[in-house]
Amino acid sequence: MMQETRLHPKDLVYPIFVTEGERIQNPVDSMPGVFQYSIDRMDEILEQVKAAGIGGVMLFGIPAHKDPQGSQAYARDGVTQRAVRYIREKYPEIYIVVDVCLCEYTSHGHCGMVRGEEILNDETLPYLVKMAVSLAQAGADMVAPSDMMDGRVAAIREGLDQAGFTQTPIMAYSAKFASAYYGPFRDAAQSAPGFGDRKSYQMDCANGQEALREIRADIEEGADLVMVKPALAYLDVLKEAALTFDLPLAVYNVSGEYAMVKAAAANGWIDERRIVLENLTAMKRAGAKVIITYHALDAVNWLKEE
Repeated sequence: MMQETRLHPKDLVYPIFVTEGERIQNPVDSMPGVFQYSIDRMDEILEQVKAAGIGGVMLFGIPAHKDPQGSQAYARDGVTQRAVRYIREKYPEIYIVVDVCLCEYTSHGHCGMVRGEEILNDETLPYLVKMAVSLAQAGADMVAPSDMMDGRVAAIREGLDQAGFTQTPIMAYSAKFASAYYGPFRDAAQSAPGFGDRKSYQMDCANGQEALREIRADIEEGADLVMVKPALAYLDVLKEAALTFDLPLAVYNVSGEYAMVKAAAANGWIDERRIVLENLTAMKRAGAKVIITYHALDAVNWLKEE
């Protein structure tokens, strides 16, 4: 009766990695229980999502072809666009969020256009707009720009509105830190940068006040939800944002956080069920309305046992 914070399946969003090809269900070695799916194998995971009643899915595409401009990110027949159309047609009740970033689609693995080893912020924006619009046209319910280019929320909002998608919301990765917790994701999405790192456009992990400025800027540009990423090491930022801004907040319980729990549980060092539910409850307690997590399906089953 006195419990202040309660998790609900609708709080959770499950990430799915979609790859080109047929009859593919590739395990991600660094993320036990997570797979890359070809579109014809997605039913296996989508049926679980549907049965669990979670808030939705977040899609990440893995194209067969990559080039410097990331052209498959905004191709009408790109793997992500086809996956969206498949889910929209077969599972209309599933809410579809799609990551908007070029890193999985570019041959150099960076989130924007490059010149030499320089990341070109302003030159990247039109490509992100094209990607967001193409995903909305395919049937995505929400777009989630994760690139961390300055000005991309305003550009995407304008592009969506001009294309007639005035009701398509934007969940901005607003406080996305340059974190070591992303390592396993780069295996799953095949998106490791070909040179350097992403510290020139992702945030310094030491900067909490800058994170609030980044969130404020994205809200002013038209974001409907804003995100703090990663989760556990940045709950102070999430809490401060919850106390500062009157807008729904999302948090991403990222691949490294997931992998550490899985590794410790496999060795018998922790109680996986208790740790996962404690971690997710902490994220909601700190202010998250939406929790993107690879634990989502397990968490729903554990919540039923509570």
